[in-house]
Amino acid sequence: MARDLQAAQDFYSAVLGWTYRHTSLGDEFTAALSDGTPVAGMGALAPSLQAAVAWTPYFLVDDADAAAARVRERGATVAVGPLAMKTGRAILSADPDGAVFGMWEGLIIPGWSVGRGSGPAWLELRTRDAFAAAIFYAGVLTWGSEAKASCEVRYEDGQVLVDDGTHTVAALRGGAVESAPDPQIRPRWHVSFRVADVDDAVEAAMRAGGVVVAPPATSRRSDSEREATLRDPDGGIFTVTS
Repeated sequence: MARDLQAAQDFYSAVLGWTYRHTSLGDEFTAALSDGTPVAGMGALAPSLQAAVAWTPYFLVDDADAAAARVRERGATVAVGPLAMKTGRAILSADPDGAVFGMWEGLIIPGWSVGRGSGPAWLELRTRDAFAAAIFYAGVLTWGSEAKASCEVRYEDGQVLVDDGTHTVAALRGGAVESAPDPQIRPRWHVSFRVADVDDAVEAAMRAGGVVVAPPATSRRSDSEREATLRDPDGGIFTVTS
């Protein structure tokens, strides 16, 4: 969710090497491409929605109305939608701790998914209570239910991991196990994008007006991976990973 679409495109082209193409959603939207393959979407919606610039994950649902009802039933917020668009219906929500996420009913790009190909490498919810968050998202998105037998939710190494049946696509990470929720954490979803060299991406981000939030370091996912967290010039936070 960008403020100025051209400025956002210029920044992410410099850092991630993306190119862009128009979409059927209108002039305010564009699809970001990596080596010709769609990896993300950008929309100049932050001003009109009076929202912060941010990367937001959208989870596929079968019925947008039913999904919105499940959000409200669990004491969370539906901020926008279900909003009819040319290829589907979108919802923008916030979980009970305030982390923003989207839901989408409709067409998706064939072969596109988190963790494989050119798509985002990883999604991570950093929240105050990972177990409470897991219960909420499992209820809203039917994770681990008979309705989505291919989706598994498991606890490992102090975090809740979400698998799509073949590999891990997301993590929900909170405070210490059996401790009170950490009030210092600002709950939010983080997206990680692949880069060939983390240090090069960090330098490119700084040259393009970005800020380093967390410098390059060994990833918590694997000792063989490195990652860094960056903020774009308008405030959007994202992670680059090898």
